[in-house]
Amino acid sequence: MIEAIQLVKRFGAVEALRGVTFRVEPGEILGYLGPNGAGKSTTVKLLTGLQRPTAGTARVGGFDVVHQALQAKRLLGLVPESGALFEVLTPVEYLRFVGQLYELDRVHCERRIHTLLEMLALDPGAWNRRMTGFSKGMKQRVVIAAALLHEPRVMLFDEPLNGLDVEATIRVKSLIADAAARGGTILYCSHLLDVVERICTRIVILAGGEIRIDGHLQDILGRFPGATLEAIFQQLTGTRATRAPKITPGATDARP
Repeated sequence: MIEAIQLVKRFGAVEALRGVTFRVEPGEILGYLGPNGAGKSTTVKLLTGLQRPTAGTARVGGFDVVHQALQAKRLLGLVPESGALFEVLTPVEYLRFVGQLYELDRVHCERRIHTLLEMLALDPGAWNRRMTGFSKGMKQRVVIAAALLHEPRVMLFDEPLNGLDVEATIRVKSLIADAAARGGTILYCSHLLDVVERICTRIVILAGGEIRIDGHLQDILGRFPGATLEAIFQQLTGTRATRAPKITPGATDARP
């Protein structure tokens, strides 16, 4: 599970998070929404131990991410907003490297690499090519594969669909739903309300470093009779949300 308990994060005079508290249970997909600067990515960095909170506690699987960092990180899979890769490596080489970091059995690791790259629809001709010159969508497939390689119990997705084409987007959403069905705990950050409405079992809306609302979609809609999630988002945050772009039939990401 994921626990954020009165999380506070300050950067000098700026208070990015102001006592944020929530909990995500196994089998749940929590849509963590908010405008730019609301504190979403800061929350993800605190939950992964990339930053330390100014105050409060973050736990993953019951482990404090500051004081029990190794135990917590073994349970985590992270797809960051801007994923970085060692582009001089091929996707297979990079994923083998990630597998070694997690001390995966070599045979099992090879099977997982092939399974994930196939599921994410990365062109087999690119599996053993250096990633220099890969399109954004191709790189994002590898980033997602790396996050899921060790079959984490807890997954954090920060705008995971960036750069993906229609086919890959559908496959990633399916992977997320399957992981939750198997008891995974998932935090999903996005600006795309259409996607959140379809895949998330619960929604938190954040603004100004504070939680404005937390609940299941139907419960939230029930508190604002006649309003859409987009309208509720705008009312609570004072900003516009993003709808998923219209899909052009046959559209794919660019190939080098």
